[in-house]
Amino acid sequence: MLEKTKKAAIVLNGFTHDFATGYWLSAMISIFFLHRFQGQYPAVAELLGSMERFFFWNTVGAAAVIFATGGMRTFTDVDNIFGPEAEIIRRKMLIVKHVALILLFAAGGYWAYTRAFH
Repeated sequence: MLEKTKKAAIVLNGFTHDFATGYWLSAMISIFFLHRFQGQYPAVAELLGSMERFFFWNTVGAAAVIFATGGMRTFTDVDNIFGPEAEIIRRKMLIVKHVALILLFAAGGYWAYTRAFH
């Protein structure tokens, strides 16, 4: 029973990680459109700015969930299912991917901050 629960937790962690990543991107897109609408509709710019800030803080929360669940994946995705040679390549590719994603999160966070708190 414990093994089944552990496997279910691993799957749930992966789903949560993927969902938070999609949510982060969706919130970033929302900030983009809300910021653009502020220039087009100055009468409601203050309201749109409040919504921008709401989504900005949601991106911060989503990033925290992404990093936490990604950290948990580090300890659960350890099976060598592709074979030893492929596993070496997979791990190198994961490092490159995560460096690129951390840079993307940092740049995206800065961009969202400059839009939400202009």
